Amino acid sequence: MMNEDELKGGVRYTVGKVEKTIGDTVESRDWQVEGIVDQVSGGIQHGYGRARSVAEDALDSAPELAEAAREQLKVAADRVAAATQHGGRVAAQTVREAPLLWGVAAAMGGYALAWLVHGRHDR
Repeated sequence: MMNEDELKGGVRYTVGKVEKTIGDTVESRDWQVEGIVDQVSGGIQHGYGRARSVAEDALDSAPELAEAAREQLKVAADRVAAATQHGGRVAAQTVREAPLLWGVAAAMGGYALAWLVHGRHDR
């Protein structure tokens, strides 16, 4: 049985395909970009929902393994948290040491993202 994320993700992906087709037909970059964004987002949401369904099914069918998996996930989460804290401290130190470099990098990243999302609008 499909969960809510699988269903909503599939619908959003389909809507995105329709939006992209309409954008291609009427040559609207806005519709094309919106369609692609919805396809990607819908695909990710559907994939997440599918993975969640598989995990839930596995947990339901093997309760004794579920506890071991929970313990392993807890250990892994603790390791990720520790690594994230360390990485955050390193990043903060780097920003303090070279703020101009990071400012320029952030501006370039923002410009690149805006260009990818909006591109040139030939109307």
